[in-house]
Amino acid sequence: MSKSLETPSVDVVIVGAGFAGLSAAERLVSLGLSVQVLEGRDRVGGRSFSGEVAGVAVDLGATWVSLRHTAIRDLARRMGCTTTGQFDQGRNVLWLAGRRRTYKGTIPPVSPVVMVDMARIQLALEKLVRPVNVDAAWESPDATQLDAISFGEWLDRKRALPSTRALLAIVSKVQWGCSPADVSLLHVLRYIRAAGGLSHMLDVENGANQDRITETTQEIAKRLAERLGDRIVVDAPVRSIAQDDNGVTVQTDAATIKAKYAIVTVAPPHRADIEFQPALPEKAAGLTRTWPMGALSKAFVAYEKPFWRADGLSGEGLTDTGTAFITFDVSPEDSGPGILMVFCSPRVFDGFSPEIRRGRVIQQLVDLYGPQAMTPIDYIDHCWGTDSFAPGGPHPAAPPYASVSYGSALTDPHGRIHWAGTETAGEWAGTMNGAVLTGLRAAERVAGLVSVEEKASV
Repeated sequence: MSKSLETPSVDVVIVGAGFAGLSAAERLVSLGLSVQVLEGRDRVGGRSFSGEVAGVAVDLGATWVSLRHTAIRDLARRMGCTTTGQFDQGRNVLWLAGRRRTYKGTIPPVSPVVMVDMARIQLALEKLVRPVNVDAAWESPDATQLDAISFGEWLDRKRALPSTRALLAIVSKVQWGCSPADVSLLHVLRYIRAAGGLSHMLDVENGANQDRITETTQEIAKRLAERLGDRIVVDAPVRSIAQDDNGVTVQTDAATIKAKYAIVTVAPPHRADIEFQPALPEKAAGLTRTWPMGALSKAFVAYEKPFWRADGLSGEGLTDTGTAFITFDVSPEDSGPGILMVFCSPRVFDGFSPEIRRGRVIQQLVDLYGPQAMTPIDYIDHCWGTDSFAPGGPHPAAPPYASVSYGSALTDPHGRIHWAGTETAGEWAGTMNGAVLTGLRAAERVAGLVSVEEKASV
């Protein structure tokens, strides 16, 4: 891994050193092609980013892998990384409408009436999800109608009860980094279908949240980057990509690189940060304008021991008020330290000082887990919405009309420029697994095109 360029001409330039870009690079190298990976940040991993609290490495960004996420699990295994099951033993905590209670399972049994209503809404969602074309949601039956309303408007039409809406608002904030009112129903359905269904999206056991990477997810990227060596350049934001019949010319602040093809892996709105010559067609340009990234923040609070376990609690908590809205136990051992991962709402978190953020999170943990939560031994947080480079996450919060109007531009090549990244995946869109799969897909397509050109020139 390097901070300077020595290779002015390669077969393929890759923009972005997240899982899509790194996977594309590894595959292309295995096929005998030369590559240069350009990363604007000072690190690899994209939305996988490690921090440390109480001496324990934690995931400030992407965290979990499912048993069904075979591509990222295989990559982790090859890089010598291991998995740790997400702790979920005991009862979960719910703070809803000013009242605290505990429960078992994924969906809290708030009351018999709300349980029936939640089941009704979940059944209605699953019915809508079934016919969605996971590879091109905008071509699904009734796509125009489904994309014309927000998830929130649909809940209005279904007359969802306030407690049902509050629970689904938590889901929306975790998955898309926005409220139900800000995201298209079709976009929601696409991601649910891509995740293997709503239950798989939300569950720990046998679900999307079953395992964590013991060494953190960014460690996978770091180890892969070490293998790729000087083919990766960090601190190299791409400013422009020009192309003609013979290849592409990629410009950074420090260098100009020529290649036969480019693979761009950045999230849809961040494609607008690159000047394309010729310019992107209208549909592709529209995608950059209408698919904004959501925003999500994370905090980690460490204690001497996971004291909540002694009370029979899992460390999973949900709350509908304040800064925090969901917690998980990511403690390495019963003996400690005890670590709670806390998802925080950016609107009442990001704009405040670290001291205020810390105080607000801890106070909510006291509400959920009692007075022992008042005395942590360490704290760290990260606000993805205010990231200095390529801000936002975890996923785009595509509003009504954006998917039908511009969704096909996610993957349509622009001449010699091909797209990858988790947003461009069909199945597993929005996951690290999807990112890896899109990197492999783009690499194989581009390698095939290079091969055809080489044969034609002989």
